[in-house]
Amino acid sequence: MAFWLDIAAFLLKALIIVAAFGGLAVLIARLARSGEPKDQEIKVRSLDERYDDMSDAMNGALLDRKERKALAKTRKKEAKAAGKARRRGEPGKRIYVLSFKGDMRASAVKRLGAEIDAVLIAARPQTDEAVIRIDSPGGTVTGYGLAAAEILRLRDRKIKVTASVDQVAASGGYMMACVADRIVAAPFAIVGSIGVVAPVPNLHRLLKKNEIDFEEITAGEFKRTVSVLGEITPAGREHFREKLDTTHQAFKTHVAECRPKVDIDRVANGDYWLAREGLALGLVDELSTGDDLLFRARDSARLYEVSTEARKTLLQQVLSGIGGAAQSAVDLVIARLAAR
Repeated sequence: MAFWLDIAAFLLKALIIVAAFGGLAVLIARLARSGEPKDQEIKVRSLDERYDDMSDAMNGALLDRKERKALAKTRKKEAKAAGKARRRGEPGKRIYVLSFKGDMRASAVKRLGAEIDAVLIAARPQTDEAVIRIDSPGGTVTGYGLAAAEILRLRDRKIKVTASVDQVAASGGYMMACVADRIVAAPFAIVGSIGVVAPVPNLHRLLKKNEIDFEEITAGEFKRTVSVLGEITPAGREHFREKLDTTHQAFKTHVAECRPKVDIDRVANGDYWLAREGLALGLVDELSTGDDLLFRARDSARLYEVSTEARKTLLQQVLSGIGGAAQSAVDLVIARLAAR
């Protein structure tokens, strides 16, 4: 009898363990199904505070006690004067700093749109400014056309826009940058590439050589003019080229409208230039790094970095909490061992 009781107890324990693991699996599955967050969380950081922290660190190391005291007194007076100006309603200029890191699909455009929404909520027309730091070699016409249209929303509401380019704003990247009121670029940044390209690999001859049939049924003469597997006919190739030419012409018109002083026929041949060359061609307005642009602007405006961050799912929050607790435990063990 005792033997069977031991067996029953063992099976009960096993069942409990299996149920526990099963429940945990269900919980993880439900948390995972929460998917990607639907909303982007807006983050606003004062760049002035960052510069102040740098100043405090440098002054703390370089100045003696008397000099630090005098500096603190001067800062107190400046803060008091700034407070009086705000109470009188004098509008201090704000500069909102946004960043766009581009890829082939311009996948950051959704975040850019959300950040521009935030700026438009707070920015004062004809007073505040937006600086958009662009780093992109270009990509799809649809993605970068949308990005340019998002930036235009700022200008349409009388918010001055400066495009800052430290490394590259070419093709679609330049399509975005030229929308700004001015373009400031580092001397060796790459700009231009006002052209259109559509590489299309074709495997039709390979399939034909291996006696593999490929059929694609379409309705409409130009529904599929160029494909990877089908034969590209002269008529289809010509129609596709016409579409590229039309897109290129739209790109040229866009740049010419945004920068009317540019000799569009000279710069819209698909070539690219260093910014120091682009300055003479009218592709950029000023040579400066983005860091120096903001460093100089801090004396006449308050600077705010606006960015988006995806809200964590419930699963991510749980895992983050577990990871934090585990790290704290490890740190505690290391500290105790070190104290011995």
